[in-house]
Formats: sequence, C-alpha cells, structure tokens
Amino acid sequence: MNRRRFLEVAIVGNLMTWLSGCMRRQDPQAAASADFPPLNKTLEQWRELLERERYNVLFRESTERPGSSPLNAEKRPGVFVCAACYLPLFDAQDKYESGTGWPSFTQPIKENHIGTKTDYKILVPRNEYHCARCGGHQGHVFTDGPPPRGQRWCNNGLALLFIPAGTAPPELRT
Repeated sequence: MNRRRFLEVAIVGNLMTWLSGCMRRQDPQAAASADFPPLNKTLEQWRELLERERYNVLFRESTERPGSSPLNAEKRPGVFVCAACYLPLFDAQDKYESGTGWPSFTQPIKENHIGTKTDYKILVPRNEYHCARCGGHQGHVFTDGPPPRGQRWCNNGLALLFIPAGTAPPELRT
C-alpha cells in the first residue's frame, strides 16, 4: 500500500467513525423510562457541575488510565451511580475483579438505565454504553465475562460514584 492510499484509508476511516458517533448516539430522552425523568443539560452546564476529569470521561468519551480508580478496590455492599446525574447503574453484588484495571460488573442494575451504541474509535466495533438519563459515557460491554451471562461491563471509575449500603443515595440531579 502506498502512502497516498494509506492516507485515503485513514481519512475515510476517521470520517466513518465520526459520522457513526453522530448518527448512532442514543438520545437520552428517548431512552428514559417511567422509572426516571430524562435529563437534558448542555455540555457547558455539565462542565460547570463536574470536575474536569469526570467531565472528559462522561461527556467527551475519554478513558481513565487502567488501575487508577479507587473503585477497583471497593468491595462493600452498595450501589454505583452515574457520577453526573446520580442514576443507579450497578449493584455492588454484580462487581467482580476482571483484571483489566477498571471496575467491572456482570450486569447493570436495570437494563433501561443503560443506553448503548457501536463505537469504532479503535477501528474494531465495540459496544459502548452510557447512562440512559443524562447520556454520560460509562464504558464498554464485552462478551468475555463470567457465567452465567458472560458479560463484562467495563466502567470508567470516574463515571461512577459508590454509595455504601445503608447510606441514602443522592437525589437525582435536575
């Protein structure tokens, strides 16, 4: 492959990735159910509410370094909520050590609390998931998890807050 052909392929691939992200992004309002009200804030409003690193992970689809989250070591009973809008996403009983360096779960707390889209950022299609209420990027789901479901919900720790059992969860953000 000559240099010109390589550049053409790279440009077209990046353009397709960008377009798929624009077209496949799930509308958080459409994903919301009767369980919770939809939340539509501008990126500027989220930027004002969240620390820079959390904002970048949740609304710029960044990824934190593996092994950097204190939530990796969290083993107490409780619930993990979206760090942006506080919607419960995972129960601590479904957390397991995947060896990846990110908090991993076997399943979400409720399917309608999660929205998905196909992500081509590394050229290989991956199943990205996000909070169905605010649209905040959480991580990717893979099919190499433990039985019986075989799923690994690999989450950015910065996208979650842990609420220990017996502690009142925060009110959903409005």
